[in-house]
Formats: sequence, structure tokens, C-alpha cells
Amino acid sequence: MKYYVVDAFTEEVFGGNPAGVCVLTESLSQEKMQKIASENNLSETAFVQQKDGYYDLKWFTPVSEIDLCGHATLATAFVISNFVELDAQRMEFHTLSGKLVVEKKKDLLEMDFPSRMPQKRGELDMMAEILGVMPKEVYLSRDWVVLLESEEEVRGLTPDFTKMRELKEGLGVIVTAKGNTADFVSRCFYPEMGVPEDPVTGSAHSNLIPFWAQKLGKEELLAYQLSARGGVLYCKNCGERVKISGKAVLYMIGEILV
Repeated sequence: MKYYVVDAFTEEVFGGNPAGVCVLTESLSQEKMQKIASENNLSETAFVQQKDGYYDLKWFTPVSEIDLCGHATLATAFVISNFVELDAQRMEFHTLSGKLVVEKKKDLLEMDFPSRMPQKRGELDMMAEILGVMPKEVYLSRDWVVLLESEEEVRGLTPDFTKMRELKEGLGVIVTAKGNTADFVSRCFYPEMGVPEDPVTGSAHSNLIPFWAQKLGKEELLAYQLSARGGVLYCKNCGERVKISGKAVLYMIGEILV
């Protein structure tokens, strides 16, 4: 099968978040897809297969299948529009999170994702032990969402991943604060999924967009993810849905022989 590696949410190679994209011509078992994702050893490998008018799309971390992934969806749309269905302007994906649509908007790819407003929780001391800094507020959706005082606190974190793996709820931990030049910033940690820190996490913004839209009183937001690679996300709050836009760049084209 054709295999691509695309850096998502960036304009430059070695920035953003690298995702593997496997273009299938026939279905693969879940076991084989998991083995390929483990061999690739990226935070996400996407498997996409063209159907009649839409695409089946699945995402795998090195250790398990996941229900929603933003950067691998962006990378997949980039591959389709450049190598599979040339100049496609609208791509429909059928996934574990339902139907997802990606549209080309000039030099951006815009994803239509579900909105997942996190619910407030009280575990401030528990999160302080994990993060080494006292949170202002703690929330839970699919992931924990932890509000800190400043961008500087988010940037300087060194979490205790051993303690983070002991969390009984939540897939991962999203740490966020109001930005200095962006509307908000974040970092995302998924040690239980084999990804200690995810460079840029589109799916986390299903939580962060409604959260910050409510806090800041605005529907269009600019977001930075403060990993070592870094990433830029253009966000819009649309009620039950959110729009997440970004750029992508090709790193590699190859073939997988299985």
C-alpha cells in the first residue's frame, strides 16, 4: 500500500505533528492495522479507503485504535487532495466519531468536528501532584482539561507520567491557558496511549474551542500548541460542531509491504 508521512498544522517540515497515512485498496484486519501503526511508531497512523462518494477512515496510536484524531485527519485530507482525488475540495470521512467533513479553504484544510464541552471537576490537588503546578480549574470530557494561570506555566511543565498513567478516568491530559499572542495555548499528554506528549492535537480542540469560546466570549479563535515542534490551529465555535483549520506539508512517500 502507498504510505505517506505528513506534518500537520504547520507550513514547514519538522514542525507540527507527523501522521502516517496508509491508502488502502482493500480492507485490512484491525490486528494488521495495529501492527502497522506500532511499526510506524508515530503518534497516529491513519488508514483510509475510498468508497462510493466517501472514505472510510480509522486512526491507530502505537498501542490502540482511537475514536477521534485531528492531525491524522488533516494529514489524510492533504494526501487525498494531492495524490488520490486530485484537487478535491470536499472530503467526507466515515469514522468511529461519525461523519467528518474536510474542505479546502484557499491554503487551509478545514475540519468539521464534534464539540465536546468539558464538565467541571474538583481534582485540583490530584492534578497538582501530576503537573507540579496548582491548576486554576479542572474539567473532564474524553480527556482531562486543566486550566493554568499563564502561557509560561503551560510552556514550562514537566509532568510526572508515572502518576498520569494512574488516572482512572480520561484518555489523556490537556493543559491550557490564555495565550500571550494567541487566544489560547495548550499542551497534550497521552502516556497511556504510548504518546507521552502529542506535538499538535486536533481532537483536543473539540474540547478547547467551546471551552475558550465561552471564557473569552468570541467564536473565532487562534490557538497555539506549545510542544517542541509547535503548531497553529485556526478555530471556530459552531454550536454542536467546531471548525478546526490548519496547513500541512509532505515529508515522505513510500510503500508498505505486508
